Amino acid sequence: MSNAPLIGICRHRLAVDGAGVTTLVAFHGCPLRCRYCLNPQCLDSEKVWREMSAEEILEELQRDDLYFRATSGGVCFGGGEPLLRSEMIQEVCRLMPEEWNVTIETSLNVPLQRVEAVAPFVRQWIIDVKDMNADIYHRYTSIDNGRVRENLQWLVTHVDTEKVLIRLPLIPEYNTPADVAASRKELQAMGFTHFDEFEYVVSRS
Repeated sequence: MSNAPLIGICRHRLAVDGAGVTTLVAFHGCPLRCRYCLNPQCLDSEKVWREMSAEEILEELQRDDLYFRATSGGVCFGGGEPLLRSEMIQEVCRLMPEEWNVTIETSLNVPLQRVEAVAPFVRQWIIDVKDMNADIYHRYTSIDNGRVRENLQWLVTHVDTEKVLIRLPLIPEYNTPADVAASRKELQAMGFTHFDEFEYVVSRS
């Protein structure tokens, strides 16, 4: 398999990317164009940190094997959009020790087969849905949320929803507390139970 472009690997993360001590593997590339993008370097072709093979990624991760095992931690695949690199994630997961836990931090706006490919390996899903309202979502991301809905429906029927945390941001100038509440109500009706509600802090400088 060819190498995958990354924007970075961040070690020794605690309680932010899943259980225990975690290493974040952040892939380059994203299908969204969010107005308040937190990682704009993932969209810039000149901001690729390194291109790495699965074996090279695993070698980096193995530096913290003892931390992972002692704390029930592991690796979080993020980005950018990590599921654009689902084949690479599959390969890394097949090589890594079974004791390591895997978290995916995703917008879920990818073809369903990319979700299906990694699902057997994932302990926790952290899903940033932005907003379930199609108009709000499109205004904020410049893309449709139809795939997000399709993939959420698939997860409900194929994955333990206890493994899924859904992020519901209040996005200044794009949605309201009422919109967030409506998104949560719709997602609860689908079968999801774990949510992270917060407000984006937008710099005006």
